Formats: sequence, structure tokens, C-alpha cells
Amino acid sequence: MGLTYEQSLEHFLKTFQKSKEMSDEAAKYIPGSYSRRSFNYGPHAIYVNNAKGAYVYTVDGKKLLDFNNNFTVSVLGYQNEAVDQALIETMKKGFSIGNPTEEEGELARMLCERIDSFEKVKFFCSASEACVGALRIARGYTGKTKVAKMEGGYHGFLDDFSFSAHPNASKADDDLEHIVPQPESAGIPANRAEDVVLLTQNNIEVSEKLIREHADELACVVMELQSGSGGIVTLDKAFVKRIREITKELGIVLIFDETITIRAYKGGLQSWYGVKPDLTISGKTLGGGIPLGVVGGSNEVMDVVTKDIVQMSGTHHGHRLACAAGIAILKQLDDVAYKRLNSMGERIKNELNIWAKEKKIPFIVFGESSVLGYAFTREIGQTIRTHRDYWLKSDAQKMQTFALEIAVRGFLPVHRGQLGLTLPMADQDITDFIETTKDIVSEMYA
Repeated sequence: MGLTYEQSLEHFLKTFQKSKEMSDEAAKYIPGSYSRRSFNYGPHAIYVNNAKGAYVYTVDGKKLLDFNNNFTVSVLGYQNEAVDQALIETMKKGFSIGNPTEEEGELARMLCERIDSFEKVKFFCSASEACVGALRIARGYTGKTKVAKMEGGYHGFLDDFSFSAHPNASKADDDLEHIVPQPESAGIPANRAEDVVLLTQNNIEVSEKLIREHADELACVVMELQSGSGGIVTLDKAFVKRIREITKELGIVLIFDETITIRAYKGGLQSWYGVKPDLTISGKTLGGGIPLGVVGGSNEVMDVVTKDIVQMSGTHHGHRLACAAGIAILKQLDDVAYKRLNSMGERIKNELNIWAKEKKIPFIVFGESSVLGYAFTREIGQTIRTHRDYWLKSDAQKMQTFALEIAVRGFLPVHRGQLGLTLPMADQDITDFIETTKDIVSEMYA
């Protein structure tokens, strides 16, 4: 028998004992012991003491090459000199100010010059807040209420977006045109489902039919070009282009959620598709490590905000520190940086996929640019083209076993199957990750 979940769990518990103690202590005061869900590797989270470059250093004395990078935020790694200096200089000027500052205007200008679909930008405190803002803008602009989204994916914890096919994933194949939206959490009013239409990724026939059927009520279609949670799923170019054509024809606002994929290319992942949405939700990388959310869009749609028809305001919107950090990071993300990041991603994907195919092991790496997905599928040759594929075709226990074991061996992954690359990673780091992955996967299937 090969490496089992029970063995990897034992290795994990021995390696991260201090993290367990801190997790237990924090649980006395914080539900679940920490404020985000995705750090739980099963038994407990891994607590970090400090981070520098491409590495995090845990309270247990372990040095881990970080493929999480704060859920893809820290693309320049940790303690980046230019970003840190920008924050220090900004703090000296006072940073919690009710008035607008030059940093907000400068970051907005830079974004509008980089991203083709951005003519106006509004800042929020997080991408989750930006999701709320984008939906309100779309509803205010169209005068309509319903939202169409993919059957999986994450757009913050707004009630309207917190529906999916996940709880009934095995039944969704029976009738893709009538997937009943299921709440992802308790506490969401059941009647919110009445305003949600679930589309199927990469199935244009079903998606187009549903959009046309609900066109008179649809304010927007929102989608991640490449999802970042619940399994990495990349949309086909033909699918995205056709959705753009349909929404434009029917007067429905098309929203791209590029919270993660804004880091893919200088113009965001949308530049790779060659498609301009009406609105784009983003954040993460754009705040340089400080919480920031962004909604960018066309003058026409954003005009409802300009004219104060749609009203949104928060004490920390356009926060000076976040904008200063964002400016510093964008200055460093040039064409050379994107080429370096994406080439590392291609290397990992190509080398591991070729190896797994040769060994006849049902392990795949997929995705576009510098954020990749991986999965242990139930059968050789299976692919992940929808979230339902991920839910039904991936082996959850093997995913968990791998995450536990690779953490023990010096790498910080995200157990849901996501890998993020950062610029400080060296060629040897990538080699080490590839070879360690081969070792673990081979042991699992021995």
C-alpha cells in the first residue's frame, strides 16, 4: 500500500505541533481559531511567524516555499523593498485621512492605462466589497435585478453570489437548464435564490439559452475567466467571446471577476482573451499586500456612480496605504516580470503532466499564467472543465493527503488545489517543487 492519508496526517501533526497549540488557544476567542476558512489543512492551520522573499517561516521552525502567497496576493514575495519603502514614506505623511490623496488618483490612472476596459475606477476595502459594488452598479445601470453566475466559483460572501450547484452537484447533470441554486452557507435568505441564474462553464448552448430566457430580468452576467476557489477552471476563449456578444446584444452588463487573474498579464487575463467586459472586479495583487478592492469599467456604465445615482461610500475606500503599495507593485510588474512568472507556471504544468502521463497516474496540473490548479482525478484522462468536474472527478482524500505531505516536506500549498507563483522563486525552487511532487505522488500510488 502506498502513502496514505493517515500516515501524512501523522507526519503533519508531528511537524506542526506549535501551530496546533496556537490554533487551540486562538479557538477560545475566534470561531474556528482564525478568520479565514481556507487555511485549515484538516487538523489545524499552519501558523507563520515571519515571511521573506518566496518563503514563510512557521512558528514550528519550518521554512516553507510559499505557493499560497496570501491566496495569490503577494506576487512580488514578502518584504519587497520598494513596497515596504512606499508604505514607510506614506505613513510618515499620515494615512487615515478623510480627504482624497494623490495616491488614490495615481493608482486609478495607472490601472486605466494598463487595462483596456478600465475608463473609470472605484476603490473599496476588499474584493468582496468590490463584488457588492459591481452588482449594485449593474442593477443601477440596467434597472434589473437578477444575476447570472457560473454554477461554482467565489465572488465574495455577498448573499446574492453565495449560491451554487455544489450541494447537489451529482444531480446537476440531469438538467443543466434548471439547476436549482443552493445556498453555500446558513444565514442566507432562501428568497435570494429567486434572483440567481446558474450557468454551466464552457457550455455555450445551455448558457446562451438561460441568458436569453431571463434577459428581461438579468442585470448582469458575472464570471471568473479562471476560477480560483473550489477547483481551478479556465473558460474557453470561444465561450467567453460568445457570452460577450450575447450580453451586448441583450443589454446585460458583463462582469469579469479578476480578483486573482489580474496578475496574469499586464492587462489582466481579459487581455489574453481579447474581450472587454463592462465591469471588472479585482483586488488582491493591486493593493500590494494591503487590503484593497477595485471595480473598473466603461464610462457609460460607471456614469451611474459619477452622477450619484448609485451610491457607495466607505470610511477606508481608496485608503492611502493600499494605494501607495499598489503603485509600488504595479511599477515592478512589467513585461519581463509577467514573462518570468508565466514561464514558471508553464514549466510546472508541462513537466508534471508529461511525467504523470508516462507513469499512468491520474494526476493533472492545469490553468493559465502564474496561478495553476492541480487535481488527483478518479480516472486517468479526466479533465477539469467545470466546477462540477472538480467536485465529482477529483479525489478529495488524495488532495488532502498531498497537501499535508508536501507541507511537511517544505512547501506551502492550498489544499483546494491551487498553486501561485512569485517572482522571488528561483529556478531551483521550481525544480525542488516538481521533484518533491513526483516523489509524493509516486509514494501515494506505490
